[in-house]
Amino acid sequence: MNTFLHAHAAHPDWRMALSMVLPQLDAQRGRPGAVAQPTLGWLYLTDHLAAHADALLDELRRHFPGTHWVGSVGVGVMGSGVEYFDEPALSVMLGDPPRGSFQVFSGVQPLPPGFAAHTALVHADPATPDMDELVGELADRMQGGYLFGGLAASRSRALHVADGVWDGGLSGVAFDASVPLVSRVTQGCQPVGPARRITQVERNVVATLDDEPALDCLLRDLALDGETDPRQALPRLQRTLVGLSDAASPAISRAGQFGVDTRVRHLIGIDPRQRGIAVADEPAEGMQLAFCARDAQAARRDLVRICAEIREELEPEVLPPPAPVPALARGLSPEVPRPCEAGRRIVGAVYVSCAGRGGPHFGGPSAELQIVRHALGDVPLTGFFAGGEIAHRHLYGYTGVLTVLTDGRAA
Repeated sequence: MNTFLHAHAAHPDWRMALSMVLPQLDAQRGRPGAVAQPTLGWLYLTDHLAAHADALLDELRRHFPGTHWVGSVGVGVMGSGVEYFDEPALSVMLGDPPRGSFQVFSGVQPLPPGFAAHTALVHADPATPDMDELVGELADRMQGGYLFGGLAASRSRALHVADGVWDGGLSGVAFDASVPLVSRVTQGCQPVGPARRITQVERNVVATLDDEPALDCLLRDLALDGETDPRQALPRLQRTLVGLSDAASPAISRAGQFGVDTRVRHLIGIDPRQRGIAVADEPAEGMQLAFCARDAQAARRDLVRICAEIREELEPEVLPPPAPVPALARGLSPEVPRPCEAGRRIVGAVYVSCAGRGGPHFGGPSAELQIVRHALGDVPLTGFFAGGEIAHRHLYGYTGVLTVLTDGRAA
């Protein structure tokens, strides 16, 4: 694959936003080593433009005939080193994976039986019932067992794109094993106590952890066990979340952070009389549970960690040099990285981050994306701020899912 084309812009009029994006894409198209004939496109738009998604997709199809399209709506969208949050904006990326190496799918266009799907990018409507089960079932159909993507986030229409604009269900694009990619999950929460095993639970109410009342464990971890009435601690409890992990998964790493398979859920209630807690999930006995809180420094450290892991896997000497982190002129076309002589080279990246993260959580506008850009270089990147993140076979919260596609060359 060649270096992907990518562009982004913000404007209240969707036609003006698109008119700013298309020249950027056309200018990159003529550069050496860049995509000349795109086969697959990504379209992410903020919910301010959701009403115009069909018209936007139609115009992109006319401009790039023969290209398949996937994407979603979010409360924010992103490009390389920049985010557009809570404003009318769109982000577009175009790649050239071989046509036989991927299949776009949706509720009206399922994956064909003969396609050897290895992994898939997935977008979904958060209102879809049994989303966790649907994600797990789709992961089971992948030879690599791996999904990445996220749930649409919108205050209007929670749409997703797959060669059409859809409401409800899920859609995306599946890749066969010939499309090389590397994906990592970054957590945004810090444990405030140890991981314990769930020993008694009914639906979403956890009664005991390690055979102790769950509420007592929670109050102890928060240093609130001296409170005679737990309701007095409600302000602190409302800021507390729950990390759930399967029985066999490492819940907390040696660095004191959650493992990649930990799913963060809200704590939605307490039962002072029965000494139980209610969580926004239906955990099972034997699972591990750790109380946690959002933590900007932990989120920053973990984002740097996954970027370093990706660089190490691709071999640092073949990546573009780390980019400086200046204030970006938003809407201007980023430079296409120079082709490398050997080794695996990033040709494009997709980042899905929680709508509760973004620059404000990391200390300033676009701070999260500038960390990624500084670590990976000025590679083509698109993505959105989601209402839930999909990775492996799970639905996450307060995380980021960074996936890079490479040209597949080995050093």
